[in-house]
Amino acid sequence: MNFDEVIMGRRSIRGFKQKLVSRDVLEEIFELALRSPSSMNTQPWHFHVVTGDILDNIRKENTERNIAGVPPSREIKSPLGYEGPHRERQIEIAIQLFKEMGIARDDKDARNDWVLRGFRQFDAPVAVIVTFDSSLKDDDISKFDCGAVVNGLVNAGWSRGLGAVINSQGIMQSPVVRKYANIPDDETIMICVAMGYPDFSFPANKVVSKRRPVSEVVNFKGF
Repeated sequence: MNFDEVIMGRRSIRGFKQKLVSRDVLEEIFELALRSPSSMNTQPWHFHVVTGDILDNIRKENTERNIAGVPPSREIKSPLGYEGPHRERQIEIAIQLFKEMGIARDDKDARNDWVLRGFRQFDAPVAVIVTFDSSLKDDDISKFDCGAVVNGLVNAGWSRGLGAVINSQGIMQSPVVRKYANIPDDETIMICVAMGYPDFSFPANKVVSKRRPVSEVVNFKGF
């Protein structure tokens, strides 16, 4: 695929084939992603790529703790709640997803099952846990850099036939992630990327989120 095809074709994938992703393919994707911009070349990021029993253990205990009502323990600040147009766009994508999945507004069981899928990293065969150096925790630029490299990662994956969904549901219980992925104490967990080969028969994978037009978000000056 050329660059335009990758950028315009990529979408969040929430249903995966149970097909192993080779380490060689993942290393090739990371080679591309690591060329992402980094402020003053600081490269504050680290990646813990998990699969097999390690990932299954994270899924299981993350789900159990969340169901039991253990409060989330994300290591970076989460939004307190979106309002206004941000909330409207959040609802819009949820409506698209539930429509494709056939989940009715009052179907509590189906909605709960959808939440559980998130806790399980959408049953993807691979999860990439993204961390950054804790010494930079109060530095917003380091988080910007991590966002840039994750963007590079999901686009590189798409160019090689892999789908992904960036999520925090699957790592809400950070002690669980630290234990099984053996994450060093001097790294802060930021986000996770569920990754694998897309199952295009899975209804939610048809959803392409809407984007605001250039005319609405870009102000040209002096042209």
